[in-house]
Amino acid sequence: MLKNNMEQKIDYLKKKVFNRTFFLVLFGVLFGIWLSTITSQNSLFSIKSFIDSLRVYQLDTSNSSKSSATYDPKISYEQAIINAVKNTSSSVVSITISKNVPVYKQEMVNPFGDNSPFNFSIPQYVQKGTELQKVGAGSGFIVSKDGIVVTNKHVVIDKTAQYSAYTNDGKKFSAKVLAIDPVQDVAVIKIDANQEFTPVNFGDSSSLQIGQSVIAIGNALGQFQNTVSVGVVSGLGRTISASDQGGSFSEILEGIIQTDAAINAGNSGGPLLDLNGHVIGINTAMAEGGQNIGFAIPINIAKRAIQQVLENNKITYPFLGVRYVIINEDVKQQYKLSVDQGAFIIGGNSSPAVTKGAAADKAGVKEKDIILEINGEKITQNNSLSKIIMKYNPKDEISLKILRDSKEIMLKVVLGERSE
Repeated sequence: MLKNNMEQKIDYLKKKVFNRTFFLVLFGVLFGIWLSTITSQNSLFSIKSFIDSLRVYQLDTSNSSKSSATYDPKISYEQAIINAVKNTSSSVVSITISKNVPVYKQEMVNPFGDNSPFNFSIPQYVQKGTELQKVGAGSGFIVSKDGIVVTNKHVVIDKTAQYSAYTNDGKKFSAKVLAIDPVQDVAVIKIDANQEFTPVNFGDSSSLQIGQSVIAIGNALGQFQNTVSVGVVSGLGRTISASDQGGSFSEILEGIIQTDAAINAGNSGGPLLDLNGHVIGINTAMAEGGQNIGFAIPINIAKRAIQQVLENNKITYPFLGVRYVIINEDVKQQYKLSVDQGAFIIGGNSSPAVTKGAAADKAGVKEKDIILEINGEKITQNNSLSKIIMKYNPKDEISLKILRDSKEIMLKVVLGERSE
């Protein structure tokens, strides 16, 4: 009896465990199917979204054949450069320098003379006349409708040479030198043509700032007409000693613009532009042994020369007639001077301290005088005597404050004239 009861309980428990296990397995299967369905739908949705997102980045080639070949820059800075060059290039000229040079040919010559008993000849070069050849090149820019061109003095300094100007459209014109600046590296020439030209627009070099963008245009290396280079104003008010490649011409230039825009041989005389396309300088020199160090004459200096040529056909400057050094600490110690500013009048290199018969000589200026002020304006390292004198005109009367033998005296001077 007890055995039967135990067996019945065991069977009951087995059935109960089986039923629970069956329902758990069935529930797990049904839940798995449901979860798989949901996951599958989400996966399909994710794949569809991914494929759609790829379609966004597909290239649209439907209108590729209709696109314009013209370059369309999106940067306003770049467009400003393009506009400035486009508006100015027709006013920039390439200048070629030509001279009659000897022509030599090789001939067999008897070194003992034609009547020599020795029948002996050696090759020797013999001059056979002359031939007009290109010997140099530079640049310039047109400043008036009748073909007045500004360039560098060192480009057209040779009075025995012939000059030609090539416009941007390839036309060649003969040109003659109208005036040479006696102080600055500036010259004015005239194109010989019966047509109107497009002059440049002038800017104001006194408003330049360091870091300002500039554009140089010129006949680079005398081969690449209207070459464009871009840079910035690297420095202002520089003083440099400049010379031509042959060393036959040199001068001291003050108040010069320094730029890292490439200025190569042949660029001399070309314009330096701002982003408005206005000329703010005349490209004139590059530093030997350095990279991206070029120099340009401020256009405000050249404006005076241009105006004088238009009015008087020559360029003149006021002339005092003294040789001097600006006093600094080294000069003060070397000559045992009592002041640390001013212009110390002293001769050297076969040049007199005071030019005989010049304005300073007539007024009584002597060697070893120290000119402290001109019309109350102090002479300093940054404000030289020549820079102050350039503010005046020939025949202007000025007052000099001079230190002589530890005493200050005042002298009245009527400025002379300096021209080519």
